[in-house]
Amino acid sequence: MGEWFAESMTGSMLVALPIAVLAGTISFFSPCVVPLLPGYLSYVTGLSAAELGSERRGRMLAGTGLFVAGFSAVFILTGVVFGAIGNALLDHQTVITRVLGGATVVLGLVFLGGFGFLQRDVRVHRVPAVGIAAAPLLGVLFGFGWTPCIGPTLGTVMNLATTEGSTGRGAVLAAVFSLGLGIPFIVAALAFRRMLGAVAWVRRHQLLVIRIGGVLMIAVGLLLLTGVWDAMTADLRQWVSNFGSAV
Repeated sequence: MGEWFAESMTGSMLVALPIAVLAGTISFFSPCVVPLLPGYLSYVTGLSAAELGSERRGRMLAGTGLFVAGFSAVFILTGVVFGAIGNALLDHQTVITRVLGGATVVLGLVFLGGFGFLQRDVRVHRVPAVGIAAAPLLGVLFGFGWTPCIGPTLGTVMNLATTEGSTGRGAVLAAVFSLGLGIPFIVAALAFRRMLGAVAWVRRHQLLVIRIGGVLMIAVGLLLLTGVWDAMTADLRQWVSNFGSAV
């Protein structure tokens, strides 16, 4: 048990996992998700806006859960691919980490509104109210096309997956990102009217949310770019190893 924990939860993963879940949560509260929340829930459940606050929680949970499963599958597959790329380039890990650090800084600037030519919206604009049966497909479409709001945060997590150099760790990071993004959807489905109050607060403070997300991504990028990430995770790796031996 101790050896498995030490091998799986490397120092870098201990840092990357909370970043991944926070990136997912920030994605949910981004400008292209929160304002359209009633529409998402209506599409994936087949219920009208007036019915969303009713007691049909089973239908709400089923539709939203399948929707979350759809985009989670896309993100996890992406995490596996990026992890495999990192593993193939393991001999050049230092250079790759620096390059990905620079890319992550750029993603943070994009999230803050910089590089206007990268802000082009490529999401699917017309989606039928298909209901529960097609909720997973709608989730897949969401996973593939909903940029630029999710693109920078997801890109940051994929960069971390690449630096891990492991398909398994890449999948775990993507899964944790999906939880950070998906759990608020499920909470909104089960407590729609209460969630509207939180959504209204976020919309009033949207700029703050964007700034927090952008600064977080830039900070992660700078850690990767300067080599501080490697030094910090090496210390954590040693701590985890000692903890595993004690267990």
